[in-house]
Order: sequence, then C-alpha cells, then structure tokens
Amino acid sequence: MANTPQAKKRIRRNERRAEINGNRVGRIRTFVKKVESALASGDKKAATEALAAVQPELQRGVAKGVLHKNTASRKFSRLTKRLASL
Repeated sequence: MANTPQAKKRIRRNERRAEINGNRVGRIRTFVKKVESALASGDKKAATEALAAVQPELQRGVAKGVLHKNTASRKFSRLTKRLASL
C-alpha cells in the first residue's frame, strides 16, 4: 500500500487515466467494428465512409499514447486491403 502522499496521488491519477484511456481504446474499437461490419455485409460505399472515419481515430489514439504507431498503421492497412478486395 502507498505510504507517501506522492504515491497516493499517483494511484488516484493512474485510476483516472486508465478510465480515460480505456474509453479512448473502446471508441477506436467501435469505429473499427463499423468498418468490419460494412465489409462483412459487402456494402462498399458504407465501408469506404467508415474507413475514412476510422483513420483519424487511429491517429488520435497514437497521438494520445493509447496505441503504438505501427499498430494503428497495421490496422488501417489491413482494413484498406480488405476494402480493396471487396
């Protein structure tokens, strides 16, 4: 258990940050799922629009530090490849 005031403050801060970061990751996942569901239904127009919406969300996740740059790049690349093959 934390004894110093600084350690107690870090615990409080870490809990708040974990909640915020979890929400950010969840938001990104939701956008990715929209693209995947559009791809699964075969709707190219909806998939294109959803892919255009997911790209800035992935980049925002990288900027905020919740996703690694290569992870975001890989996800976007794979979604783009699946859209092109549609």
